[in-house]
Amino acid sequence: METGIIIAVIVLFLVWRMKPTKGVKSISAHQLKQELSDSNKVFIDVRTPGEFKARNIKQFKNMPLGSDLSKLPKDKEIVVICQSGMRSAQACKQLKKLGYEKVTNVRGGMGAY
Repeated sequence: METGIIIAVIVLFLVWRMKPTKGVKSISAHQLKQELSDSNKVFIDVRTPGEFKARNIKQFKNMPLGSDLSKLPKDKEIVVICQSGMRSAQACKQLKKLGYEKVTNVRGGMGAY
């Protein structure tokens, strides 16, 4: 009985953590390739500097998770990527809390690109 409750709590926690943030658009790596030339978007990579240095997309600026995201322009759409989509989802959540309206997460991150 107790084990079942613990497993249920863990499952609920994981589902809650993976739930997309309200108001955050999600795009695939394929869709991202079509949007890279859009000058009305700011592209942010929230991976570590080492990960960014090893492989990156030239339009993206490296701002590791935990950086001051409030310096980004609020009048442009912010497109966020990481390695798998988990850290970028966290960054998108932070951007929404900071009042950014147009925020997009790249599903699957660099692993899918």
